[in-house]
Amino acid sequence: MTKLPDLTLRQLETREEYEACVRLQRDTWGEHFLDVVPATILMVAQRVGGVTAGAFDPDGRLLGFVFGISGVRQGKPAHWSDMLAVRPELRGLGLGKRLKRLQRELLLESGIKVAYWTYDPLVVRNARLNLTVLGAVPVEYVVNMYGDTGSLLHSGLDTDRFVVEWRLDDPQVERALAGASEELPPEAFDSPVVNPNTITGNAPLAQSSSLPTVTWVRVAIPPDIEQVKTTAPEDAWSWQLATRRAFQWYFANGYRVAGFRSKSELHHDCYLVTNQTKAG
Repeated sequence: MTKLPDLTLRQLETREEYEACVRLQRDTWGEHFLDVVPATILMVAQRVGGVTAGAFDPDGRLLGFVFGISGVRQGKPAHWSDMLAVRPELRGLGLGKRLKRLQRELLLESGIKVAYWTYDPLVVRNARLNLTVLGAVPVEYVVNMYGDTGSLLHSGLDTDRFVVEWRLDDPQVERALAGASEELPPEAFDSPVVNPNTITGNAPLAQSSSLPTVTWVRVAIPPDIEQVKTTAPEDAWSWQLATRRAFQWYFANGYRVAGFRSKSELHHDCYLVTNQTKAG
């Protein structure tokens, strides 16, 4: 399939639709996934400001969904976006973005202006969606956040995750959703890659070696971590250790992730990291 069918995006309404969402979770994360959200929780979360929304084809089949719960963080209303899933044959066609846009609209209507979620920092398509397409910003690196979930998608490595913050009314988010890339200075793209040994297939830098402390650095990730996990599991582990070490250190020392650029724009898929104060 090369284009999306006619879709209706809306909040789930019936027990049958919530059950379909449960089945889609298992189709996505595997039959042995331990963290499936049951139909009742999907339903009641919406009654207290959460979001359980889906994309339906003309026959009423659920093709994708987004789910999250709302609460209070640091004394202010906040949303935690727990799950986003799209059927495999429709991935890469922009449906994930459309579901997130709907989630954003619903949250702003309810008075919530910030959302959080997690993703695997080693997955290129998720980095591109979350940072470039949506304008979210990584604010924390958590080691093995979910432990063993029983999902085939999470096998082979620890479940290290970025926690990202999505400021729903931020101009940066508006620009990203409109397709505009965040403008960064030239030195960001010529900055040192802090994990070059991983790129060349050698062992990662020793834990005792120092990381560059210049204004801009790049942290590379593999073009397809799932393939690396399958064909070279030791290399996958090296990637995780090297990126874990880099992000933990840089976050602890006042750096932030300013963007992500794909291999088509640079020699490697890279996060652009800086200690510059964000303009504006």
